Amino acid sequence: MRRWRRKASNIVNDKEKYHKLLVGPIERFDQRNDMFRRSRYDPEWSERAEAVYGIYQVRDKAGYTQEYYALCDASWYVEDFFARGCQGSNHRGLYAWDRLEPESARMPPDLKIDVSDPAEVSRKVKKAARFFGASLVGVCELDRRWLYSHVSNDVTREKLPLEIPGEYRYVIAMAIEMDYAFMQTAPTGGAAAAVGLGYSKMAFLAGLLAQFIRNLGYKAIPCGNDTALSIPIAIEAGLGELGRNGLLITERFGPRVRLCKVFTDLPLVPDAPRFFGVEEFCRTCMKCATDCPSRAISFGERTTEPVNISTNPGVLKWPIDAERCFKYWISNRLDCATCIRVCPFNQPAGWHHDLVRGLIKNVPLLNPLFVWFDDVLGYGRQLDPATIWDG
Repeated sequence: MRRWRRKASNIVNDKEKYHKLLVGPIERFDQRNDMFRRSRYDPEWSERAEAVYGIYQVRDKAGYTQEYYALCDASWYVEDFFARGCQGSNHRGLYAWDRLEPESARMPPDLKIDVSDPAEVSRKVKKAARFFGASLVGVCELDRRWLYSHVSNDVTREKLPLEIPGEYRYVIAMAIEMDYAFMQTAPTGGAAAAVGLGYSKMAFLAGLLAQFIRNLGYKAIPCGNDTALSIPIAIEAGLGELGRNGLLITERFGPRVRLCKVFTDLPLVPDAPRFFGVEEFCRTCMKCATDCPSRAISFGERTTEPVNISTNPGVLKWPIDAERCFKYWISNRLDCATCIRVCPFNQPAGWHHDLVRGLIKNVPLLNPLFVWFDDVLGYGRQLDPATIWDG
């Protein structure tokens, strides 16, 4: 049965479970404290970060030779030149808050669709999102605690307060699957290319969906990692749960997704948070913490306390030490994604994997057995980087 037809009692229980995670107090997070922003502004990190953001250092090592860096650089092309969401609050190109070149618009001005049936409008918006490339899509009301308090602009070097007008009541959250085989080569260039392509697809998807909504006569703000925290929005929209690795775990793709969203004043019907056993499984599994090369993932219990200024406090979770994580990026001279590769939820579609997912959700006592099988069958092991060129 499709998840949108869940029993009302399950929806209520999942909503209650979600709200219990929001222990508080939760203040809006300053984007400048994000580790990627710190690596550009904080003197302690900015100089060392050149190893990641500067000129690629091609090496005679599998996964780090010229063809891997060439693929990685090309995968970022749409994001880097037509969106620049990773550069802060630029709000330009595909992530522009308003329609580009309105004088050349083809839609008649001041024309709005009938929204007497928000459920039908929501169905069509989700269909459009999937058509444009979304692997998963959901809707929630905008919880303004997830908006950044301030945003930083890498071009102007400004730190600006962020406000979204009150009419933007809804968020369309979308997840984009990253290539399974490429991600299995993490932390080398193949996985880095899959991540870069995910970011380019994010910009493409969010930009097109925002334009679709504008063509319906309503406002839309497309976002990648900018403007607001993507993971809590995706959880509220029913796309997944928060895992020990600090990433959104989806039931279908595990953490092997990239997230984007669109804020809008178009009346929509919100979905609800959905839980399918991630918390219970993560308590048993520990594979991401064990295999993390930087030891940035906690082995302990969930907490609301921050590790450092790059942690948003007030939410019950396993906090990630972003500083340790980024130190490994610097030494690797690429990003990592090992925690995605080793996660047992990161499996391709198949009846046997779907069966295990169902048992994880309904029979958590079997979780230790599934972790053991995951190891025995070799899931999560790094693939030879050369395999990305096969076929």
